[in-house]
Amino acid sequence: MVISREVPFFNYPALFKEKESEYMGVLRDVLSRGAYILQQELTEFEKHTAEFLGVKHVLGVADGTNALMLALRAIDIRPGDEVILPSHTYVATASAVHYTGGIPILVDCGPDHMIDPDSIRKSVSEKTRAIMPVQLNGRTADMDPIMEIAKEHNLEIIEDAAQALGSRFKDQPAGSFGIAGSFSFYPAKLLGCFGDGGAIITNDDEIYEKLFLLRDHGRNRDGELVGWGTNCRLDNLQAAILDFKLQTYNENILRRREVAAMYQAGLGDLEELLLPPPPVEHGKHFDVYQNYEIEAEERDKLKVFLRERGVGTIIQFGAKALHQYPLGLDHFDLPYTERVYQRALLLPMHVALDNDDVEYVIETIRAFYGR
Repeated sequence: MVISREVPFFNYPALFKEKESEYMGVLRDVLSRGAYILQQELTEFEKHTAEFLGVKHVLGVADGTNALMLALRAIDIRPGDEVILPSHTYVATASAVHYTGGIPILVDCGPDHMIDPDSIRKSVSEKTRAIMPVQLNGRTADMDPIMEIAKEHNLEIIEDAAQALGSRFKDQPAGSFGIAGSFSFYPAKLLGCFGDGGAIITNDDEIYEKLFLLRDHGRNRDGELVGWGTNCRLDNLQAAILDFKLQTYNENILRRREVAAMYQAGLGDLEELLLPPPPVEHGKHFDVYQNYEIEAEERDKLKVFLRERGVGTIIQFGAKALHQYPLGLDHFDLPYTERVYQRALLLPMHVALDNDDVEYVIETIRAFYGR
């Protein structure tokens, strides 16, 4: 078989090559000044991200997992406290709860693959302390019923918005609905650095002060040790890269939405597929398409067919939901999530794709289904 085109699932080298000279200028500037930890670039990135999101506080941290852990510590999660989260997420969401002493309570997702509010409501108990919605694939969940449940039961909301920077629900940004929200800057994320990185956002001054101390060994702004903390700082070099990339981030979002619209136009008539909601301009949801996660009949055969023709795809999170791993969480009954993992597939979705790449993916999928 002759492969007419290679479309990798994600093109890591293109992250650097697209603006190599600009990135080298950023790196040279930071390195020449020896500005490595907690320097001006981090402060500027935090400020600009807060402006972009319209929130009071942004704190750069080492990665998205630690962002969740620090947020949970800031609300004093204690051993035995239950935190509700979806099973359709990366293990980091649950491990943040586990390593702060909490108990992950897994719930189902809905047809848009987002956390299901009805499943949340059924899972609230006397031990529940928080709800952790995962703003998955560049979409913000329907937060109205989730906020109602939290208010009714006096629960905190901490959002895992690792995949949703810039996504909005009713014009409110992902990460800003609860007491705190977290983001990841892993290289393949919407805004990716050249290593690990993350951030916590909050509009609560008291929580921000707690997080500030937790991030840097319990030291205050004068460098004085005033309590227990950890080492969880976003290094200044990555902050400088992220601040540079943030300048054109809206252009990247626009391109992802263009690719999503192309997939919708080219695949929306196939009854064998369930596509994500298409991009709309004036609806409740503004999606930024970190991933393009479809459900497909004969998913495994389709994946092989695409691979043989040069198209990279993956099944998210290692092809299993959290309750399907040996983590002691297999007692949860989550039928829709299990159905999703029998059918789900991520198509290529990144800004290095050109229109011919997208059309090739569409044509290849249509060929598999005999169209």
